[in-house]
Order: sequence, then structure tokens, then C-alpha cells
Amino acid sequence: MHSSPLSRYRAEWFNGVGDARRDILAGMVGTFALIPEVIAFSFVAGIDPEVGLFASFIIGIVIAFAGGRPAMISGAAGSVALVAAALVHTHGLQYLLAATLLAGLFQIIFGLLKLDVLMRFVSRSVRTGFVNALAILIFSAQVPQMLHVTWHTYAMIAGGLAIIYLAPRLTRAIPSPLICILILTAISIAFPMPIHTVADLGRLPASLPAFTLPAVPFDGQTLRIVAPYALAMAAVGLLESMMTASVVDDLTETASSKARECTGLGLANVAAALFGGIAGCGMIGQTVGNVRYGGRRRLSTLVAGVFLLLVMVPLRPWVAQVPVAALVAIMIMVSASTFSWGSIRDLARHPKVSGIVMVATVIVTVATHDLSAGVTVGVLLSGVFFAFKVTRLMDVRANYDPATDTRTYTVTGQIFFASAEIFADRFDLRDTVAHVLIDLTASHLWDITAVGALEDVVTKMRHHGIAVEVIGLNAASAILVDRLAPTVGSPVA
Repeated sequence: MHSSPLSRYRAEWFNGVGDARRDILAGMVGTFALIPEVIAFSFVAGIDPEVGLFASFIIGIVIAFAGGRPAMISGAAGSVALVAAALVHTHGLQYLLAATLLAGLFQIIFGLLKLDVLMRFVSRSVRTGFVNALAILIFSAQVPQMLHVTWHTYAMIAGGLAIIYLAPRLTRAIPSPLICILILTAISIAFPMPIHTVADLGRLPASLPAFTLPAVPFDGQTLRIVAPYALAMAAVGLLESMMTASVVDDLTETASSKARECTGLGLANVAAALFGGIAGCGMIGQTVGNVRYGGRRRLSTLVAGVFLLLVMVPLRPWVAQVPVAALVAIMIMVSASTFSWGSIRDLARHPKVSGIVMVATVIVTVATHDLSAGVTVGVLLSGVFFAFKVTRLMDVRANYDPATDTRTYTVTGQIFFASAEIFADRFDLRDTVAHVLIDLTASHLWDITAVGALEDVVTKMRHHGIAVEVIGLNAASAILVDRLAPTVGSPVA
């Protein structure tokens, strides 16, 4: 018996006190993992840290209700910040808010049109490369916090990692990263030492975000300025969110609505812009951390957003004292658990082209610090390798019958833009036989290039006085030929 949409949605929020406790604690860990990256990404975009923090709070609240993937944490992310930096540099924050508003509208349209199906073109090799590259980027983002510091910082990081990995042996009631934060903060307060704290990362907000419209002229000139950036922010945000949702699908062995995630992200970004925040998207490092420590439902996403607000304002003096070393230890753990270590072994076992696609995705992503660039290269390589593979499966065999002076060409495989030229080269256009029979029973014509190649072969043979007949067209191929090259079907010289 199928459950109603309302009951399924309710189950995505609550499934017992024990699960609720795990979701709440995991969401709190996600918040602490969110803070340093959001502040760092804010600097990348050239904006004040509170703009990124406000955005992450608003996005977290909205996406908890409107998103399509429970347990996914979204916020102001680095990939979007990289796109936004140029706009902020040339036109300022208000134009960024306008671009964020427009990017959200683009994403809503994307979701309503259900264009999330484009994710089907992202192969498993690309997804693995995406995850591995992200793990490397998460770790590399912690390196600046480990340079030019005293031995106290290294000791705190080592102690934090020990707590994270050993605490679960004693209790799993409280996520070990949260225990790490509490213990290291207590130590740093009790024994003052020269280490960086969250207060050193940037100014935390002292008040709640307020509703405001972007202070820009709402005219054609503004649209021309912000539209290209908005489209890029929308595309990058959707790509990263869809990839993150797919990773969580695999981790939790559950399905999610990618179209709803697109629409939900759009609504979240529109809300973020109206409260003075930058556009955001799914954050895979924080999401994986949330899932690893028990977050499975929308409650964990909501807690991550709400707790961020508590952290930003009422608990600001306490959070300011959290050692950065504790956050670095958490992100190192997330990096190690995110990386697909089995993919290194699979390089020797899987087809070489799959390994090339995975490695290329990693290299481009790490080199550019742009997840969309890496995924784009991976998808293009997958498409090229697939086209080559399908092309090799296409074959044309010729057989001559002297009794009827007929040469029969039996075609097998797929004929499309990548194989059409090879298909055409297999025919002797200056043959001296009276009749030619082209048997397409075991083949399929996919596009205008394939039909054009067949039409050229038939036309040239008939020009040399050969009677040509095409047989075996399946229904789809026949419709394409009748519409694009109707003379092909006539078996006359």
C-alpha cells in the first residue's frame, strides 16, 4: 500500500525520538563545519563575512522545507563565490544581490521544467572524480590554517583528530566532532595559548538579517550587467547541488527529487538575496559530515540553519573562542571520509577510459578550484569515449550475387554524426553492378547527419546508373528518412 505524499513528507522530518536526537546533533556539527568555509568563501567573493553567513542561515531554513533531498546542507559555497567575485569587484555588493535574485529565478524555472534529467549524462566516473576532487579541495582549504603557526596548533589538531576517531568507541550518543569542539574550546580557555580562534577568521554578525531589495535600478541596463553572472551562478549552483544530492543518494541508499531540489534551491536563493545574502548551493563536505554523524532527515538541515543563527548572534561571544584547530580537525576527517579510496584500486580493474575520465575530472577541478569545470570536462570526455566506442560497433559487410548482379550491403550498429562518415566510406560508389541492396535491419539512423550520409550514398550510386533499394528501416529511422530524404525510399535508378 503506497503512502500519501503528506505522510512521506512527514517521515522525511521525524521518525522517532532517537532519530530526532541524531538529526539535531548532526545538524549542529554541520553548522560548525559551515562557519569557517562560509567566512573563507566570503573573502573569495570580496564581501563581508556576515553576507555569507546570513545567506547560509536563510538558505538552510528555506531548503529544509522546499528542497528535494533530506539531510542535505546548503549554504554560501566556494564555486558560486568564484563566479560572483568578478561582479562584486566591478559593480559592488548590490549588483551581486540582484544577480543572486535573478539566479534564484533561473533555478526555479529550471526545476519547473524538470531539466534535472540532464544529470543522467553525468557518469559514475565523473561523480567519483567530483567526490575525490572535492575531498582534496576540502583538505587544501585547511592548509592555510596550518602554516606559520606555533606547535600548539598542531597539537590541538592532533588532539582533535584523536577525539574524533576514538570518542565513538566510548559513546555514539553525541557526534565526536561536537565533543572535539567542546573539549578543545575548554582547553584553550583554561590554558591560554597562541592559537587562532573563530574570531580571527572574520567579523561575526551582531544582529539579525533584515528584509531589503537590492539597491540597483530595475532597468534593462542592470539586467544586461547581472544576467550573465546570474546564469553562471545558477548553473554552477545547480550542478554542485545535483552532484551533492547524488552522493547522498548513494550514501543513504535512498532516492530524492532532483527537480524539487532545483526549485527549492531557487526559492532559497531568492530569499537569501532579499535578506542581503549571496547565492549558495549544496555543500558536499558539510553534507557528508551531516550524514556520517547520523543526519538523515530534513530536521538536520533545519537545525544546521537555525543553529547557525544562534551561533551568529546570541552565542557569538562563545563561538568566537572556538579554536580554528578544532574546525580544521573536523574538516580533515570529512576530507578523508569523502575521498573514495577504493577508486584508486579500481584504476587497475576498471576500463582505462573510465579511469581517464575520473582522473581528468579530479585534475581539472583541483587545478581550477571550479567543480563545474571539472564535471564539464568529465562529461565531455565521457561523451567522446562513448561516441568512439559506438562507432567501432558499426559495421558494413558487402555480398555479391552474380545470378541477379546484385550487391547487398548489410549494415549493423548505430549510425549518427560520429559514425556517418565511416558508414559512407564503406560503399563503392562507382560499382559496376546493376543493383544495390542496402539492408538496415540491424542498424538505426539517429540524426540528420546519418540520414544525409545515406542520401549521399544512394544519390551518387543512382547517378552512376545503379538501381538502389533501401530495406529494413525500423519505424523511427523510416520516419526520419521520409521527413528528411524522401527520395531514398524509391528503388529506381
